[in-house]
Amino acid sequence: MTVPPPEWRDSLARFDESLRAHGMAEGTRRAYGRDLGDFASWAAASGVRPQDVRYRLLRRFAAHLSAGAAEGGRGLARPTVARKLAAIRTFYRYMVEREEVAQNPADLVSSPRRPRQLPKSLNKEDVAAMLDRIPAGGPLELRDRAIFELAYSCGLRSEELVNLDLESVDFDAEELRVQGKGSKTRVVPIGEPAQRALERYLGRGRPALADDREEPAMFVSKRGRRLSSSDVRRRLQVWLRNAGLSAGLSPHSLRHSFATHLLEGGADLRTIQELLGHSSVSTTQVYTWVESGRLRTQYDRSHPRA
Repeated sequence: MTVPPPEWRDSLARFDESLRAHGMAEGTRRAYGRDLGDFASWAAASGVRPQDVRYRLLRRFAAHLSAGAAEGGRGLARPTVARKLAAIRTFYRYMVEREEVAQNPADLVSSPRRPRQLPKSLNKEDVAAMLDRIPAGGPLELRDRAIFELAYSCGLRSEELVNLDLESVDFDAEELRVQGKGSKTRVVPIGEPAQRALERYLGRGRPALADDREEPAMFVSKRGRRLSSSDVRRRLQVWLRNAGLSAGLSPHSLRHSFATHLLEGGADLRTIQELLGHSSVSTTQVYTWVESGRLRTQYDRSHPRA
């Protein structure tokens, strides 16, 4: 991460504390810090302080990123440039609120249009094939089956999976309490296969892995400690290969599959939004593109005059 120059350091530190106070996820805060640190170093090289930034400077910065001066002549991808500009826009929104600047210079700078990317997902048959290939044998297999059954049944992010505690599940109500982005909590229903897999893991698998009775984590490693998101990604690759499926998929692919299959089954966007924990339904609308793409394929295949 680029170390901000002195004239920027205090402002960025206060901004970071504000993000922390508002419950922003640690990973997102770090990403903001990296992007703003890069911009601060670039601006300070021209003797520009935070209060001196104007929209023309930001347009030059965006052009600098796109031209790729920071990467030996190779331009940054449009989503990366858009992300950096979004971080700067958020920072100056904070500066306006503190009355350190009169207006947000980033409001006048348009972000590059992001290419529409449909999320990768598995069809229902491939999800079933992958899950059914995980044996209900040893404690690690019991754990993995419970993890990926829950990921698909509840549409969880990998971070949400590893942050689950033993007290997060209510078997009587068939519900799971999930802490999502920004420390927001939501309650989601658990399907029967996922509940059975979780009961087997908690009854036979976890006791063999966790020696520390004080460990609250639901999913633990063979050393009895809370799993990380990278552990979940690595284990998914094992079972994808075992089922003969693409190794390029991720735990997020199960979340996308969850949403896509709900939409195909007739669920409305507002319901899917609540289950996924999206703050805005516009984020959820990406799944309508998935569905429209599927309908187009079916139309082209089936209609005599397609």
